Amino acid sequence: MSDGEDIILRDLSDDDLVEQMKDDLYDGLAEEVHEGTTILLERGWDANTVLSEALVEGMRIVGVDFRDGILFVPEVLQCAGAMKAGMELLRPILAKSEHSSSLGTYVIGTVKGDIHDIGKNLVGMMLEGAGFEVVDLGINNPVDNYLAAIDKHNPAILGMSALLTTTMPYMGVVIEELDKRGIIKNLPVMVGGAPLNQEFADAIGATSYGRDAAVSAELAKALVGKNR
Repeated sequence: MSDGEDIILRDLSDDDLVEQMKDDLYDGLAEEVHEGTTILLERGWDANTVLSEALVEGMRIVGVDFRDGILFVPEVLQCAGAMKAGMELLRPILAKSEHSSSLGTYVIGTVKGDIHDIGKNLVGMMLEGAGFEVVDLGINNPVDNYLAAIDKHNPAILGMSALLTTTMPYMGVVIEELDKRGIIKNLPVMVGGAPLNQEFADAIGATSYGRDAAVSAELAKALVGKNR
């Protein structure tokens, strides 16, 4: 960012700066979002307030337009990158806070046999934008990986992704194991991926099916709301 742009941001009132940050996030301007976050923190804003009023609210608008077909994957990835620029400053502060406004931890991973992760990554970014702490297990995850992550992170929700029709049934294997251990009663499981549909999700006993990243974020917020 140039000095001129910096001065313009610093000249804005708090309310105008928050609105500008939402616009900059929507436009995928990482440097500007980082600078706006810095300014609000310097002015004494609480990290949770910056997160909720500027970043999460900005990503909510992105999510709505993505859902409605106004924004597309490359643009949303840019928006998520801009949000991450602000989160770099907020995350260390939030980690020290006893009063974090996080909606909870969301563990997500692509199932065993599947190495596709673009959709999963996009869902993770939208979830972080919605206010979740996201633990990404990556690709090719056997049951044991999910179980270990549940033990370690005590998530509010578990998410599984698959792109190949041949790996979809493994989601059912994971859910069956969670059921055997009595975990499924208290842990919502969301599934998603291009070849999935609601009927498949119902058949394997998943709690929810997210047809895209924006819908997944909204469903996740609704699920934690029910469980509180």
